[in-house]
Amino acid sequence: MSKQYVIQSRTAGQDGQRVPLGARSEIVGSLSKFNTMAEVEGEDTLWGPGIKIELPSGEDPVNQMLLYIVEEEIAWLPILLLAKKFDWSVIDIETGRELQP
Repeated sequence: MSKQYVIQSRTAGQDGQRVPLGARSEIVGSLSKFNTMAEVEGEDTLWGPGIKIELPSGEDPVNQMLLYIVEEEIAWLPILLLAKKFDWSVIDIETGRELQP
């Protein structure tokens, strides 16, 4: 069974709630530059090096995504790079711990 995480924005709005990650099309376009994309255009599942990211179906803007590690040997470098680049908070669903990239 693969390890599961929630991706959210690190940034909080004035109301204290986390701001959306961004527009669906912007997220998909930006992640494609990091070799993370859907197998078929328009799908909600994006595949990258050692990872799978699930976008919520029909949600735009996207508030959170699910991240699965499918190949641990190569997954951590892309996760850290993406989290830093896009200012993501990556939270372990089992423990509630936030990973600090």
